[in-house]
Amino acid sequence: MDLFSPKLIVISAPSGTGKTSIFKSAQKIFPNLTLSVSYTTRNPREGEKQGVDYFFVSPEEFQQRIKDQDFLEWAEVYGNFYGSSKEFIKSSQKSGNIVLLDIDVQGAMQLRQIKNLNATFVFITPPSLEVLEKRLVSRGTETPESLKKRLGNAEHELTFQNQYDYTVVNDELDQAVRHLLSISLQESIDLCGITDKKDETILKEVLHFHDKNNDFVHPVLRDVYQQILSQT
Repeated sequence: MDLFSPKLIVISAPSGTGKTSIFKSAQKIFPNLTLSVSYTTRNPREGEKQGVDYFFVSPEEFQQRIKDQDFLEWAEVYGNFYGSSKEFIKSSQKSGNIVLLDIDVQGAMQLRQIKNLNATFVFITPPSLEVLEKRLVSRGTETPESLKKRLGNAEHELTFQNQYDYTVVNDELDQAVRHLLSISLQESIDLCGITDKKDETILKEVLHFHDKNNDFVHPVLRDVYQQILSQT
């Protein structure tokens, strides 16, 4: 069994929490972190690229993919369909990438029902609803009606956070990024597979990564690494 087995990390967060900023910052630090690219029937927005932001397909193709069971999960949102490709996730993991799947709580709860799904569930939350409201207002893009709706949705979504394996609080961006990376790496390393000095290289890389990005190293990893070194 390989020591490093890239995990599927299912992530949900209320709108305005800052998950996009967390994702981008995390990828700059650890390039082997990749966002799952979903399929959708909606039209591309300005600046969006095929295969980068989404796979834009016709409603007919999307329905065929549903019949072919190509999606890990799919949903209709405001008349458009969105789906997470099993093949994209599988091929990304085979390439050595930890895959982040960004979906809403409804989709995440659907995935929770899938038996033998090797995934870790992470909920990203603001420090408080008051802080979230300030962030949304500072954007300058919300009407009073849309702001009320977003806050209502956020309050509802927050009731699901105990259904997730981890909660990342986005108070300080750097800390939230480190926390997400720590979770992603810890969940992708098979501690039971650490048996001898052949695993020293990857452990050294992980610990070096942690040391460069402050103190969020998993203590178990460091202990195992020291044990391996002491036996050689």
